[in-house]
Amino acid sequence: MEFVNVAVIGAGVMGRGIAFDLASRNVRVVLKDISEEALARARALILHDYKTYKLLRRDLICSVDEVLSNIRFTLSTQQLSEADLIIENIPEDFELKRQLYAELSQSCSPDAVYAVNTSCIPIAEIAALSPRPENVIGVHFMNPAPLKPLVELVCSHLTSPETFAAVKKFLNSVNKTPVLVKDSPGFAANRISHLFMNEAAYVVQDSIATSEQVDAIFKSGYGHKMGPLETADLIGIDSVVNSMDILYERLRDEKFACCPLLRKMVADGALGRKSGKGFYVYE
Repeated sequence: MEFVNVAVIGAGVMGRGIAFDLASRNVRVVLKDISEEALARARALILHDYKTYKLLRRDLICSVDEVLSNIRFTLSTQQLSEADLIIENIPEDFELKRQLYAELSQSCSPDAVYAVNTSCIPIAEIAALSPRPENVIGVHFMNPAPLKPLVELVCSHLTSPETFAAVKKFLNSVNKTPVLVKDSPGFAANRISHLFMNEAAYVVQDSIATSEQVDAIFKSGYGHKMGPLETADLIGIDSVVNSMDILYERLRDEKFACCPLLRKMVADGALGRKSGKGFYVYE
């Protein structure tokens, strides 16, 4: 298996980051979403974020125009018909994923490989939505994708050795470092990171420390580049809540019960960077 035509579905935080990352490494990408507004926002943010990535990535030698020339923005599923690798990034809503995979099975090549960039839903459950479950594998990119080399690679019991080998080879070719973990709700990274974010929210809710103090402890005390509440704002508070609910539903462990403050923030529209306000205020 060789991947020449790559599609990224979902132009949100992760989708546009992955599209940027691949395009900056001279991979031609089709970036699909369901609204012109989402695609226009993705394009604008790629232009905006380029300067930051240019400062932080020594290997970023192409211009922003060259990056954008490698990305085709589309609303049409038909534009994915030639894709041999499809990276799926839609929200953590199983019914939405069911609808999407039913649509993709009609429009895409039967040999296409699906790299599922889900946060918490087990890969086997998503693979069961595809007529070719052996072609489905979990590829959990870290955020922000253009700056984080590590990728969780998750094989379900249905994933074929050929799919695993091909995806691992592709990831290596774009300077990613795949780490194989077992298929389970939240895998390894999110079972740990979401506990950090959730408990940090409880600390703020209970007035034990401010957001700034919590994040300072993680950055100055533990050496993390970002604190858990900065991370929650980057991911999106709504996404954190959805993931916590999935972890709690699948694992039935009280430690994954979502902090009420996070639910209140979502109800108030304080979703983090994408809404301009979360634990912090953004211009």
